[in-house]
Amino acid sequence: MSYIHPAEGGVDWAEKRYLIIDDFVGIRQLLRESLRNLGAKHIDQASSGGEAMVLLSKTRYDVVLCDYNLGDGKNGQQVLEEARIRNLMLPSSVWLMVSAEKSVESVMGAAEHQPDAYIIKPITEGVLLTRLNRVWLKKQVFSEIDQAFADKDYLRAARLCEEQVPHNPLHAIDLLRMKATLLLKAGEVEQAGAVYRQVLQEREYNWARCGLGKILLANGDLEEARVMFQSVITDNRFYIDAFDQLAHSFQRQGKTEEAFDVLQKAAKLSPNSVPRQRALGQTALKLENIPVAEKAFRKCIEIGEFSVRKTVDAYLGLARVCGQKNDTKEAIRLLNAAVHQFGGDQVTLRAKITEGLVYHESGDFRRARKAGDELEAMLADESRQRPDTDTCLDMATLLFAVGVKEAPINLLCYVTRNNHDNVALLDDVQKIFDKARMSDEGVELIKSARMEAAELMNRGVLLWKTGKLTEAIEWMRNARHALPHNMRILFNSAQILVSYLQQNGYDREVADEAIGVLMHVDAIAPGQQRFAQLMEQLAMLAPVSGVVAAAAASEYEAANGPVPESTRFTSQ
Repeated sequence: MSYIHPAEGGVDWAEKRYLIIDDFVGIRQLLRESLRNLGAKHIDQASSGGEAMVLLSKTRYDVVLCDYNLGDGKNGQQVLEEARIRNLMLPSSVWLMVSAEKSVESVMGAAEHQPDAYIIKPITEGVLLTRLNRVWLKKQVFSEIDQAFADKDYLRAARLCEEQVPHNPLHAIDLLRMKATLLLKAGEVEQAGAVYRQVLQEREYNWARCGLGKILLANGDLEEARVMFQSVITDNRFYIDAFDQLAHSFQRQGKTEEAFDVLQKAAKLSPNSVPRQRALGQTALKLENIPVAEKAFRKCIEIGEFSVRKTVDAYLGLARVCGQKNDTKEAIRLLNAAVHQFGGDQVTLRAKITEGLVYHESGDFRRARKAGDELEAMLADESRQRPDTDTCLDMATLLFAVGVKEAPINLLCYVTRNNHDNVALLDDVQKIFDKARMSDEGVELIKSARMEAAELMNRGVLLWKTGKLTEAIEWMRNARHALPHNMRILFNSAQILVSYLQQNGYDREVADEAIGVLMHVDAIAPGQQRFAQLMEQLAMLAPVSGVVAAAAASEYEAANGPVPESTRFTSQ
């Protein structure tokens, strides 16, 4: 092989760090030799997905060459997926998916996780150098913007996109696409829509039409959103995101059967998505289409085995399916497997709820009541963390069904206090009361719980407005402890902490507390406008803009796990 001077491509590849991931030693050696001929000096190799994750967690690589098929364990798609979710790649790093696979299923599965390029074997040095140069130069345009995003300062990142457009006309469309994405994450829906419309005046890009559709969906214009997503699919039947969004729009309209049909088509096009198979299974279960639900949940478990998105929902859903088939033995086996594999109080709680529902639906009311009694005991244990909203609603439904009254009432009041201004959710709470033949009592309980939450929040705000900042901070800490999912309380608590920093100067401990509150908000409900505004204020207050905020965010994620998929961002 001949040496290709790096200057020919305009990038010096000599000092960059490389990772080659392939299960065949011969292929790894060939790729290693090709990189050495480009001048590369620092090359690591991994023979499996698991080995690759170990290396990625230790070293920040500039370039990753990853095969799609890696033998037993994680495949290349799952390695890329986990690297994205765990933020193991530098913002300007290049990921090239290398494979002999040409099937639509494999290419689309990998493409959903946005590699920088997908190269079909065999690879020549000329092709490799051309792809590396093209992608690297493009990504360097976005490196400063990506760093602002890593700091969670979405508004500053969006402004940087706008500033870069005149200087990089070749990448103007990509910069505008990134700007719109950032504005959506910052909750600036109208501004994001203006960017999409600006782009569409130049050309009918499907991603811009899909973006406008998401905005219509968020604004409640469900029929217009549906038309937009269907037009994208008509134009490009492989635009998988439009299928997912179309299904969501149908679900929002209460058209479960239509959503089911779309999810089936999407799952056929790109079946290796854990979230998509989970959504298909849950929708099929809702329609009592047991064969499809079973197939989807089993597929979800299969493809999730080595995926960072492996989900307990698939096990719980399949257990419900088995209950519908009167196979309680298999259902209980699945629930035990879920508890064993995922662990934790919340999974144990959800498994017990599902167990009760399985027994109740199969007519074994004695065992269903026993599960209800065990759930009551779990709720009485004050050392246990309160479950999330959906789990509370499911538990209340089951407990009412087996004849328990006080515990589900307390659960529904807790949900109401945490969501005291969420009208749609409060309607769902009232429906559970209605089903339990407690309509009038439910109305009064919801009213009382809403007032309690509002008074708790207003007391802290009053202390803040009257200049008693220290007392306000302490009051809101207690309020957060009592109602850990109340968005209004969380946001006001963060605002009071920011006000303290503005009046008294920067304090790392107070700033970290504010970051922790906001990261919790972002995990519960990403894309909030107020989140972006408060993160920007914190970044401006930090001694070195954004750095302290980013460090605190990283510490939060290390302790609590990565921020959900919906909050992440890539420049592709």
